[in-house]
Amino acid sequence: MLSEALQFLLDTILQPFAVILLLRFHLQWLRAPMRNPLGAFIMTLTNFLVLRARRIIPAAWSFDVAALLLAFVAEAIYLAATFWLQALPMDFSIFGLLIWTVVKLLKLSVYLLMAALFIQAILSWFKPHSPMASMLAAVTQPFLLPLQQRIPPVGNIDLTLLLLLIVCQLILIVPIRWLEGLALSLF
Repeated sequence: MLSEALQFLLDTILQPFAVILLLRFHLQWLRAPMRNPLGAFIMTLTNFLVLRARRIIPAAWSFDVAALLLAFVAEAIYLAATFWLQALPMDFSIFGLLIWTVVKLLKLSVYLLMAALFIQAILSWFKPHSPMASMLAAVTQPFLLPLQQRIPPVGNIDLTLLLLLIVCQLILIVPIRWLEGLALSLF
């Protein structure tokens, strides 16, 4: 019963915090405008840790390495604690845990892109000029633009968003699942 409560806390506090740190990294990498409610929320929630980490970890090639490294650490702690709470043997490989963490961050990144595509599609129907529209466009355009240049609209309907969602799902099914199996075999 205690392990279920601790797992619940990990799932509701630590895992979402790792996702928010990863989202901050991606938004800054894609140069998304942060002057909107979601951007302000992400910055406010993570500044206390990221700004301190930037004193030690500098940016590299315009990447917010501090936010990415903090997301990595939070996810590694989450995975190790989950492993421990499930009463699995504790003789696991640290290298395996690190590889598994990288794969989980890749998986979360694909899910974040899929969520951005889905939210952008819904907003385009109901509120196309919302404050989040420019941020979502900055996130999705680098992935949609190459498809839009090759696939013309069908009856004035752009199907590239649907195609990108299918590609993301295939990425989750084939290479990410293979990488997860490979990472778990290192334990």
